[in-house]
Amino acid sequence: MITILQLKSIMPNAGSRAVTYLPLLNQFMAKYAITGRMRECHFLAQIAHESGELRYTKELASGREYEGRRDLGNVKAGDGVRYKGRGLIQITGRNNYTRISRSTGVDFVNNPQLLELPRWAVMSACWYWSEHGLNQLADKDALTAITRKINGGTNGLQERLKYLARAKKVIKE
Repeated sequence: MITILQLKSIMPNAGSRAVTYLPLLNQFMAKYAITGRMRECHFLAQIAHESGELRYTKELASGREYEGRRDLGNVKAGDGVRYKGRGLIQITGRNNYTRISRSTGVDFVNNPQLLELPRWAVMSACWYWSEHGLNQLADKDALTAITRKINGGTNGLQERLKYLARAKKVIKE
């Protein structure tokens, strides 16, 4: 279980959002086996970067750059904007929205904005983490590999490293 002091030490700019997100993080991290020091540290470091310390559950860009991206399943006009990044790990693309909907039984395809709500923002991040085998990479302390699975590259690697160092400092076995 992550404490409020740990969360605020890792994400000092989270403010009152930390209080909202903490019980959800503890609930869904446990459900998706994001437990143990390395898994918790890596997960929190990644969501800190991806969400701007729990500030954003919707990608700031319009999503137009995803228009027509068949690799994301965006095959219908408007899919890029409709299925832009949402949640604490920024689930992106019709394919991912379809997969998480099938997996959880919640219709995110027809209601993509649900992923902006705290409960679903946290759950979707934990689901994505689990679906992409990131617990195993966290166990190996493989920050770059985790970042590539989440981001498709190494965008923000130094910031993710900073958050990881903070997490390792405050989360003990």
